[in-house]
Amino acid sequence: MCTHRSNPVRGRFNAWFLSTLDGFINRLLAERKTRLMAGLSGSIVEIGSGVGANLSFLRPGTRLIAIEPNPHMHARLSERAMQCGIHLEIAARSAEDTQLPSDSVDAVISTLVLCTVPDPVATLAEIRRILRPGGRFVFIEHVAAPAASPRRRLQTLLRGPWAYLFEGCTLDRQTAQLIRATGFRSAEIEHYVLRSPFVPVNTQISGVCLA
Repeated sequence: MCTHRSNPVRGRFNAWFLSTLDGFINRLLAERKTRLMAGLSGSIVEIGSGVGANLSFLRPGTRLIAIEPNPHMHARLSERAMQCGIHLEIAARSAEDTQLPSDSVDAVISTLVLCTVPDPVATLAEIRRILRPGGRFVFIEHVAAPAASPRRRLQTLLRGPWAYLFEGCTLDRQTAQLIRATGFRSAEIEHYVLRSPFVPVNTQISGVCLA
């Protein structure tokens, strides 16, 4: 989840939190994740792999570069990769600077991560840079609720403490607009409201962009 230098206390907390809840979150998002990731092949990069919640949706034998700077995530991520038959390389780098060559990967995955990166514009530009022509960027992200809605007011109220606890996670980021402005050849974005106890993050988008 975190894609910047992790706080030693909150980093451990978030690793524990994701390990505890990723099964529940996957049940909520399983249909979308299956639809988005089932056909991915070739060289794949995941931004903010966390503890590996998405690995079971990839084909066994997939080679994945996981951009995950929180070291407290790495042990569980490696364990999950072995369980799922994923050939994993962990890169403890920021999403804004993956250090991968331009036009070098077939797909990039981001789920519930662009809310957290310090510079989402730079991160999206980096994703676009490393994708080969025709490569896919697949994503599931929570975003700002409609202006003046009860959920948006809740997001505004919780914005500061939520960002502190979850290492920069921004509840009211306008991620769909940022994706559209990145310069992908095409961008299919679906807006929806998730039904979950986590009300501040239930306003979400998912989709596919082609480089």
